[in-house]
Amino acid sequence: MLSVQGGPNPTTQRLFRQPPNSLPMQRFLDILFSALALIVLSPLLLPIVVILRLTGEGEVLYCQPRVGKGGEMFGLMKFATMLKNSPNLGTGTVTLKNDPRVLPAGRFLRKTKLNELPQLWNILKGDMSVIGPRPQTRRCFDAFPEASQKAIERVRPGLSGMGSIVFRGEEDLMEDAENADRFYDEVVMPYKGKLEEWYVENKSPKVYFALIFLTAWVVLRPDSRLHWKWFRDLPDIPEALKGKI
Repeated sequence: MLSVQGGPNPTTQRLFRQPPNSLPMQRFLDILFSALALIVLSPLLLPIVVILRLTGEGEVLYCQPRVGKGGEMFGLMKFATMLKNSPNLGTGTVTLKNDPRVLPAGRFLRKTKLNELPQLWNILKGDMSVIGPRPQTRRCFDAFPEASQKAIERVRPGLSGMGSIVFRGEEDLMEDAENADRFYDEVVMPYKGKLEEWYVENKSPKVYFALIFLTAWVVLRPDSRLHWKWFRDLPDIPEALKGKI
């Protein structure tokens, strides 16, 4: 068990207090894990490149400006899974389930998260960490409450994190909303912001490794609620999201 029931308290703060050397340690682990992952997963890269070149619009990589540490913008790399002009079509940077802008091969890549593999390079460069708040486009970042924005800007964004784990079915969630944009801005992003604030305040090597494990776990078991059992002091789920996440 990694935490105790209820809101932040001295016991929880002691458990998750960030050690003085945790930032250099996390950077070392980021470099180590991303380099190893690139080596181990390299056999997947060539087939994905070939498939993307032969299908859809023939694009392989997609670079999109995202908000990083300190509010600085950086180019987040992904395998191309959507139409080139997708940010200017439909719901913009908000993606829904069965979104018509997603290319045929892109559906599989997005479902398996293989489209995120190029971000291992972002991690090696220092733009990102393995674990942290998921980097957002400017439009989506601005939907966070101001307190969440300030907290998120204190750390490197992550390949995965608490917000990503809790909202792993975000596209399905958005499809069920009567007004997707409004639901995203008024319900999803405020709560996701609180989850990212929780991470920033509680980040530690223990949380880092736990979230890496949980990321892999929920890919295999999308219906898992293990994160709620491990981290019992997460922000309370708003009524509009109860039973949905």
